[in-house]
Amino acid sequence: MARTAPDAPRPTAAVVLDDAVRALAPDSAANRLVSQIEAGAAPRSVFTTFALEQHQVIAADRLSFQHLARRADGDPPVADFFDLLAQGETRALKQLAGLADACELTEREIADYQPRPGCQAYPSYSARLALGGEPADVAIALTANFAAWGGYCTIVAAAMRDHYGFPEAARGFFGLFAEPAPAVEEKARAAVQHGLDTGQAQPATAHRYGRLLQAYELMFWHSVAE
Repeated sequence: MARTAPDAPRPTAAVVLDDAVRALAPDSAANRLVSQIEAGAAPRSVFTTFALEQHQVIAADRLSFQHLARRADGDPPVADFFDLLAQGETRALKQLAGLADACELTEREIADYQPRPGCQAYPSYSARLALGGEPADVAIALTANFAAWGGYCTIVAAAMRDHYGFPEAARGFFGLFAEPAPAVEEKARAAVQHGLDTGQAQPATAHRYGRLLQAYELMFWHSVAE
């Protein structure tokens, strides 16, 4: 009598997220601007452009995260993750004020600024995912992207101190993302585990989302340098 093969064990959220971070990690030399900043070779003006563009990015991403939280209203662990991300964008905007001040940007200059298309491709794609992506898959893709983003912020924060003489208040935005975020990591694992348990999460789809997010991330930095 033939035996039925046992079902393969389901991957845990921790395994799925670690795999996404590893598989979607960009090449260490891919971000040309961060490499230039690390060496102190980028012009100081890139920080002004960065601050202006991030005002637009943060506002857009906060709306996307809020919308994802509402879409996941029937799945509390997933909704909680995106609620936390939306709150984080509010904190990030407050920290960005220190960089804007150091770059001597006025409120009028910030309000009148015309953003660069390449810098805004990332939040535009995030909005697309907020409208139609499965929230649990978006959580996987974002977690992979946050790993790359956090690494960039760690490098930039150190270079701003060592090469550009920016005060601590101006470095606060980058320091916020450079620091470990155990609450975000915990919420991400809970969201993805819920997605796996309910069959909503499809890691292959999440990797497709993540590859585009990483590409748009690099596009942002390269467009800041133009």
